[in-house]
Amino acid sequence: MTPKLFENMGLSREALKAVSDMGFEEATPIQSQCISLIMSGRDVIGQSQTGTGKTAAFGIPLLEKIAPADKHLQAVILCPTRELAIQTSEEFRKLLKYRDNIKVLPIYGGQPIDRQIQALKKGCQVIIGTPGRVMDHMSRRTLKMETVRFVVLDEADEMLDMGFRDDIETILSRISAERQTMLFSATMPGEILDLTKRYQHEPEYVTVIHKELTVPSIDQVYFDVKEKVKLDALCRLIDIENPGLALVFCNTKKLVDELVEQLQGRGYFAEGLHGDLKQPQRDLVMKKFRNRTLEILVATDVAARGLDVDDIDIVFNYDIPQDEEYYIHRIGRTGRAGKSGKAYSFVVGKEIYKLRDIMRLTKAKIERKKLPSLGDLEETKIRAFVDKIKDLVDDGHLTKYINIVEGMIGEDYSVLDIAAALMKNNLYDADSEEIDLESEPLYEPRFKVHKIYSEESKDVVRLFLTVGKKDKVNPNDIVGAIANETGVPGRIIGQIDIFDEFTFVDVPKGFAKEIITLMKNKKIKGKKINIERAKQRKGA
Repeated sequence: MTPKLFENMGLSREALKAVSDMGFEEATPIQSQCISLIMSGRDVIGQSQTGTGKTAAFGIPLLEKIAPADKHLQAVILCPTRELAIQTSEEFRKLLKYRDNIKVLPIYGGQPIDRQIQALKKGCQVIIGTPGRVMDHMSRRTLKMETVRFVVLDEADEMLDMGFRDDIETILSRISAERQTMLFSATMPGEILDLTKRYQHEPEYVTVIHKELTVPSIDQVYFDVKEKVKLDALCRLIDIENPGLALVFCNTKKLVDELVEQLQGRGYFAEGLHGDLKQPQRDLVMKKFRNRTLEILVATDVAARGLDVDDIDIVFNYDIPQDEEYYIHRIGRTGRAGKSGKAYSFVVGKEIYKLRDIMRLTKAKIERKKLPSLGDLEETKIRAFVDKIKDLVDDGHLTKYINIVEGMIGEDYSVLDIAAALMKNNLYDADSEEIDLESEPLYEPRFKVHKIYSEESKDVVRLFLTVGKKDKVNPNDIVGAIANETGVPGRIIGQIDIFDEFTFVDVPKGFAKEIITLMKNKKIKGKKINIERAKQRKGA
């Protein structure tokens, strides 16, 4: 089945904006089939594994069908674990970004029930919960199921394995038989089929079968990075690898445009490709890419469909794709015609779980590596420069330049000094900042650091912090807290003097006000601190 664009699925403007912000442009196979069925009112059985976008497959149409004016409970989603309930709730909140008239509440064990009761009294149209806690609220009459019109059993096989069958049947028996029931499961054992026969009405069966695709000729690597350093990481890898052609995938059209603008601003030959471009624009971009007048193509998955270029050296997953099949399609753009290729992915925070799903379901081995350092980049530049010099020597025709060097030797300069000076002139980058993306986070350029400050500098301000040795803090704790909360690179923080009950920290004068503002009432080693300019004693 050909995947659909969300904009062609009859969704509300608010839903489309939220979906776009989440990075979705094209529906995954399970979404393509389920959304229209659920919107039409059909009961659905969805067989699909984790990582296929099934939460959005039922979440998008379900929220479209909720009546905002009706403040009674309308939908119940049952999950096997509190972790899945929380994850599903977070996804629903993203889908409701542009609608504040639908309330969603997760209810699960391990959280104080009194807090949940208070939230339920205020009213909500959707609950996402574990069977045990839902049963608890039903027995207390804090959950009234008479008004429920939609039920979702998510990861039903897991719930049955955990012994929740009786609870599920009790919950379903308390809900009107006129409800719409959706069941999602990775497997379909007999117990699941029995449930569908008893509690669903002529359900539509949707299954997503994953092709086992292998790409042995592609070197697959991922880098664990912070969102703020992605651009710098991409540029450094491009400089190190120096690919003839590179393809960079983003999940949204907006990010494609932003990234292209940033790359062009740094001097790279980059263009974008996404669904908003008209055909003549697409053709022009592709012509440049094939002719190698363009070295970096930044694209969405939809735009790259049908892209037929054999000599792509590296594919970058700037964003992790929402579906593992997209990952296979992306990296399959390199390593063609028997050649080897490289696929590099940037992973931010919890995206590691999505990548692990991709590895598990595609049988792909994706190796974690550290980002190359500035030293690695410098070594690459030196190696390329030395190779260029060797080629020039081998080609000959250097008489004019030999005469110039001989003239300098006559002025008491050695050949070694002359060669070293020429190499320095060609390789030295006066604007480079010695920041290691792996060991020290590179923040947004809120502060442009031109020099390292020391305690002797006249531009230093001494700050007073109400934390000390008795709080078991060390200089690394102080530097880490300031850097993480303010975005100031830790390397510019000067002398730190830690006493029993307080600490003095020297910082550049231009940063002092912002540090004081952003660090106010923050915690270091679990203790809330006060921070202010240190008062200078008379005679000091």
